[in-house]
Formats: sequence, C-alpha cells, structure tokens
Amino acid sequence: MTPSIVAKYLSPQERKELNLKNDWKAAYVVLETWLTIAITFAVVYFYPHPLVILVALFVMGGRQLACSIIMHDAGHFALFNNKKLNDFVGQWLGSYIILNDLLKYRACHIGHHLTTGTVDDPDISLTKGYPTTIKSMFRKLFRDLSGATGIKSQLGMLYMQLGYIKYSLSKDIQKISQKDRTWGEFFQTAFTNLSGPILAQLILFSILTLVASPWLYLFWVVALLTTFTFSIRVRSIAEHSMVEDSEDTLRNTRTTYANWLERILFAPHNVNYHVEHHLIMSVPPYNLPKMHRLLKERGFYKEGLLEQNYWNIVKMAVGRKAIA
Repeated sequence: MTPSIVAKYLSPQERKELNLKNDWKAAYVVLETWLTIAITFAVVYFYPHPLVILVALFVMGGRQLACSIIMHDAGHFALFNNKKLNDFVGQWLGSYIILNDLLKYRACHIGHHLTTGTVDDPDISLTKGYPTTIKSMFRKLFRDLSGATGIKSQLGMLYMQLGYIKYSLSKDIQKISQKDRTWGEFFQTAFTNLSGPILAQLILFSILTLVASPWLYLFWVVALLTTFTFSIRVRSIAEHSMVEDSEDTLRNTRTTYANWLERILFAPHNVNYHVEHHLIMSVPPYNLPKMHRLLKERGFYKEGLLEQNYWNIVKMAVGRKAIA
C-alpha cells in the first residue's frame, strides 16, 4: 500500500513505535509455537486414541502453519532486532522444519507485496477462483485432507530445491534449462538446498525417538501433507479472496477477527491482521493488534475490508455465484 495511505492514519512517531522490535516478545512467539507442538506430540503419545489423533492432526497442521508464519515474519526481518538471529530462527524453527527455505521465500514473497491481486502476484493461484460452488470446495478440501495437495506441493518444492524449476509459491511452473548442467553441479545444488531441511527433519526424528517413539515423526509428516495444506487454504482465502477490487490497495486485502480455535488453525501470530501487515510489512506480529486499534479508531475500516470470523469467510467462499 502507498505511503500516502499510511500517513493519512498514522503519524511518523506512531509508525516508528509500531516498527520497534522486542526480542523477548519475538522469543515468546517462537516458544509458544514449539511448546504447543511438544504438547501435541505428548498428547498423541500418551493418548493414541483415533479421535485424539484426528483432533491433534488439525492442531499440528495449525502449528505447522505457525512455523510458516515464523518464516514469513523473519522473511520481513520483523521478529528479532539482530538480523542474524532473525534469519537463524526463521530458517531452523520456521522454514526448514516444514521443508521450505527462508531466503528463497523472502526473495519471492516481496513480489506478492509489490503486485498484490494482479496477474503478476506470485500468490494469486492461492486466492483466485472464489467464491466457488460447494461441490468444488469439497473437492479442494478433499485433496487437502487426503494428502494429494501436500504431496504435489512437496514434490514441487523438491524439484525447486534440486534446481529443475524456479522457486515459486504459485502454480505457474518455470522450468530451468538443464542444458550443459553437470552431475557435479546437480549434487552441489542438492546439497546446498536440501542439507538444511533434511538435517532439521533428522533432528526432529531423533528427539522424538529419544524421548518418546519414532512413529511420532510419521504423525508430523501426515499433518504436513494434510491438515497443514488445509490451514494454508483457509488462511489464504481470508486474506485476499472475494475482495471488491483485487488491484485497489484499500480493497484487495482483508483483516479477519479470530477466536481461540481459529487462531490455532488459521491465524497464528496475529497473521489475521493482514491489512495492517500490507500497510506496513515491517511491523512485528506482536504490534499488529495495536496498529489495528489505531486504524479502526480513525475510520480506516469505513473503506478497508474487515470480517468478523473465519466461518463468515468460508460461507463467502462457497457463495452461490461462483467465479468461472
């Protein structure tokens, strides 16, 4: 969003204060995510009832989304004051553990902010096509929860990491020419890009094996391929789908209030305050609620998009008038 819009509602001093990072609050963001992950593993280990496992899968998918939000916020240098610490935490406790890469994500994600809602938006495939029919929505959710979407996404990420296709968050595949590429270059690329994610998985597997049981790692993988993609879908729809004007900076992004359950599943670390994030993408997640209050008090949401809960988003997404 343009600086003039921000200046209309927030003073230079307020913007400066909102951008201040607090290392203790950042540490809490990370600790809260990983403590919840540990508790979820413990519940599944001690109470391996099918119903408990089913519920825990949705909680874990939401926590994996929380890891991706750690990656997202670190990608904006919006967690810790020290950039090296910011990137270390973002990589090892955010991106690597969900088989992603902070540095590649950062380079790609900035394009989303510069081209939000346009045909050049790298995230457009995550948000276009809504509202849709109930039948179509059920097909999408079935693909998510059956693992089809997750397997496809992880295979795509593997091809990116191996240097066959360009890193992207969209469905548009840009192949990288393999002409004159040597096996040495292939293995060097594979080692450089995959050593971090693989090591992160080995560390998690080792910890689970030492303190509980190795089968818990399978639970992590199943969540990564199923409920994680489900959480991503609903979160993405809420942020940029069914908007009034996809290229209007005031009308192409939505903030959605979230109750405790919605925060677990779709809105970790205040990511639901998405208008605020797009207004000033460097504001740390723990300052977004304050920014929202200031904007709302000053009338921003007479024009800006604000929804009361995620259930309303789902109902909007399966509206009667489906986009072709």
